[in-house]
Amino acid sequence: MYLSEDDRKVILGLVRRAVEEAVCRDRLLGEVPPTELFSRRSGVFVTLQRKQRLRGCIGVTEPRESLGEALVRCAAGAAREDPRFDRVLPEEMNDLEIEVSLLSALVLLRPEEIEIGTHGLLVEQGARRGLLLPQVAVEHHLDRERFLEETCCKAGLPSTAWQEPGTRIYGFTCEILRENE
Repeated sequence: MYLSEDDRKVILGLVRRAVEEAVCRDRLLGEVPPTELFSRRSGVFVTLQRKQRLRGCIGVTEPRESLGEALVRCAAGAAREDPRFDRVLPEEMNDLEIEVSLLSALVLLRPEEIEIGTHGLLVEQGARRGLLLPQVAVEHHLDRERFLEETCCKAGLPSTAWQEPGTRIYGFTCEILRENE
């Protein structure tokens, strides 16, 4: 999905308003502009950071709703429902940095096809699924094998589960939008 600079600003503005609504008023943002941009469908993740530390991250891999609806829901979820963190507090709002990752379709990959910095990963075995965005491998200086291991651990699987028959490895790419870029 190619986005203009204006599209990027509009998306980030909607996500910031959705986070504020969730944090300060404890409700979902009710209005999504009825534009072509927000009616598209895409997997999406909203990541919140505070002082360069992860504060929440929620997303969807399969577009079952419009991009606008998914952005609002994921923004609120990242602020209030990420089980790894306490809810974001109103006094934290000024320090929050917002990142939006728009996902391509998932594609089944062999381990040797994974490109660090290009692919995000979804590892699936039975009912267990774990996902890491492409920027995670870069930010943590992971090589291909370590990226696979960490994605397995995120799924609650042994780190070597990616080598087991029946484990599926999906790759995807992202268009990443960040505030102040």
